[in-house]
Amino acid sequence: MNMIKRLAASVRQYKKNAIWSPILVSLECIFDILIPFVMTFLLKEGFDKGDNTAILIYGAIIIAMSVLALAFGAFSAIQCSKAANGFATNLRRDMFESVQKYSFNDIDQFSPASLVTRMTTDVERIQTAFSMIIRIAIRSPLMLVFGVVMTIIMGGKIAWIFAVVIPILGLGLYLIFRMAHPIFQRLFKRYDKLNTVVEENVRGMRVVKSNVRENYEIEKFNEASGNIYKDFTKAQRIVVFSGPLMQLGIYVCITLVSWFGAKLILSPGSSLEPAELTTLVTYSTQILMSLMMLSMVLINIIMSRASAERVCAVLEQQPDIVNPENPVEKVKDGSIDFENVSFSYAGKGGVNCLSNVNLHIKSGQTVGIIGATGSSKTTLVQLLPRLYDATEGSVKVGGVDVKDYDLTALRTAVAMVLQKNVLFSGTIRENLKWGNTEATDEELDRALKLACADEFVYRLDGLDTKIEQGGANVSGGQRQRLCIARALVTNPKVLVLDDSTSAVDMNTDLIIRKGFKEFIPETTKIIIAQRIVSVMEADVIIVLDNGAISGVGTHDELMASNEIYSEVYNSQQGGGDFDGQNQ
Repeated sequence: MNMIKRLAASVRQYKKNAIWSPILVSLECIFDILIPFVMTFLLKEGFDKGDNTAILIYGAIIIAMSVLALAFGAFSAIQCSKAANGFATNLRRDMFESVQKYSFNDIDQFSPASLVTRMTTDVERIQTAFSMIIRIAIRSPLMLVFGVVMTIIMGGKIAWIFAVVIPILGLGLYLIFRMAHPIFQRLFKRYDKLNTVVEENVRGMRVVKSNVRENYEIEKFNEASGNIYKDFTKAQRIVVFSGPLMQLGIYVCITLVSWFGAKLILSPGSSLEPAELTTLVTYSTQILMSLMMLSMVLINIIMSRASAERVCAVLEQQPDIVNPENPVEKVKDGSIDFENVSFSYAGKGGVNCLSNVNLHIKSGQTVGIIGATGSSKTTLVQLLPRLYDATEGSVKVGGVDVKDYDLTALRTAVAMVLQKNVLFSGTIRENLKWGNTEATDEELDRALKLACADEFVYRLDGLDTKIEQGGANVSGGQRQRLCIARALVTNPKVLVLDDSTSAVDMNTDLIIRKGFKEFIPETTKIIIAQRIVSVMEADVIIVLDNGAISGVGTHDELMASNEIYSEVYNSQQGGGDFDGQNQ
């Protein structure tokens, strides 16, 4: 019930359409059921007696009822279409909005490929099931019940045939659906796997081709696709029995109705006439066809049930990072304090990535962070804008615990340029305004100059230069500089560069750092780098080693007191790198 209530909440403004559809289809059913009944009078009173007036009257009634049934059916289909498509639109929007509220920890629970499958394939299946529920699932039971009632009225004892056949068919359908549901549940996980393979291949196409791994990728795709084929075929082999089962029921019922009806007609004193037998056969067909349509609805429901469970998992995921009550709306300055901070991706009781971190950074300082791969440099800075929350201890920005801030205010004040630089399809202007939608062209120009991106931007079409998806039409270094400019547009209190100049030459890196020092002196700059030359002029340098602070100080202080730092510096002076020194 909770799942149904959660999905029903997405109907919203389309409730009237969802209500009108079953009402109109009910009226359609009434006329469809009455037409064979009136047809009996046409045969008995008109054709059997040769009464032309009766033929005209009953014929006109049948035509009028047919037109009304057609009209009600058409309007019902229109209302059903509006309701189903509107419901699917709202459901996708609700899912997308839920994902936007996720923390990094929440996102880690769903792969990107799985989220795409849930918002597309799964929603389409739910939409189909919803459409059937508000139309066919109303029509079929009504036709079934009305048909049985009319059979009882006209055929009397013949109705026992349906009392025997229908429960047997119902039991058969229940067994079919019970066997098929677990396979459909597994099938959607197969779709996730297939989408993951495709997504990885498309994203990493250059890597695939440069390593000549096309055949390997084709094998991976064939395996994932083959698993879907096997499961879907297995499920269809089970579900397909519903068709022959229904056909068997129809033929058995029609045969029995014809057999016992004919005997009744020939029995002395029987009130059943040939015209009524014809009508009974028509009702028998309607009853069994309704049952067949009902089986199709149930098949779609059983297929969509797995999809509904997956969609509800996205909708019901409660973000573990939310705004506090009465949040602080403004970040005073860029001062940073880590007080006995430990962090584990698995939460309390898990293995710590950061252990007992204590740091105090003054507003406006330039801070360098170095450490080997896996030393949790990125994890450390991700605690500042609450992309994750510390497992133990407190993180403060501007003298206030980050958990007390309004999330929008905090993340606007703490701008991050991540390791994986992402640009979105659109113009450079549109990409830069992600940082501040109200920014003027002058402010965008200033940010581009600080990031040393103005030169190549204005060699192209300036701010109107088109960016392809993912920034595929610009180089790695250009992409990094545009992402830095986007962060600067927010006028942040804290600017975090997470190895964001790795694809930039040393001279441009130096110009960018000098620009920061001269033009944004009040902004706290945190630079994560592998090259010591990128941080050696920083006010404070932090050396991380396996999630713990190995040393804090200036370049000269660390050269004198920190063995890791001095060894890395000497190694890089000789052409080595940080990770090479720590392997």
